[in-house]
Amino acid sequence: MFSNAQIKISTERDITSLIALINSAYRGVRSTKGWTTEAHLIAGDSRTNEMQMKGVLAEEGSAMLKYQQEETILGCVNLQLKIDRIYLGMLSVSPEQQAKGIGKILLHAAEEYAHTVNAKALFMTVISVRSELIAWYKRHGYVETGEVKPFIEDEISGKHLQKLSFIVLEKLLT
Repeated sequence: MFSNAQIKISTERDITSLIALINSAYRGVRSTKGWTTEAHLIAGDSRTNEMQMKGVLAEEGSAMLKYQQEETILGCVNLQLKIDRIYLGMLSVSPEQQAKGIGKILLHAAEEYAHTVNAKALFMTVISVRSELIAWYKRHGYVETGEVKPFIEDEISGKHLQKLSFIVLEKLLT
């Protein structure tokens, strides 16, 4: 299904590794080794937990792709089919492996997956103050839709250190 042999679909066996990867990419001290950290925006070490990950994997129309070298998961992305579009979330790369092309490989795999389910577009939400991340997605063909959504604090993902909102980015598929 995927042109890169290191991309596979995750299963429940991967939950512990996925949680560790996602949390390390976005929260806590380890995340600051990479450029995708949100530690300066959201306090705490948790972006996701076991209950949330089990829900993501079990949700109908949801697939969690993983980029794996040998037995180690170095990157992942969640794809959720929403009628004829795919919501792309939790794109994560190990902080020590960032800027080595894994994120680009995962974006490409997401597009390949979207084509297999006849999706017309991929879309995502990105914290509006993450200008370097937004610019990275724009370089990969995503555009701002103009839609802004609130970012509501929850008990899983940490206390906001400032007021945050999401913007919606979208990429139409040909």
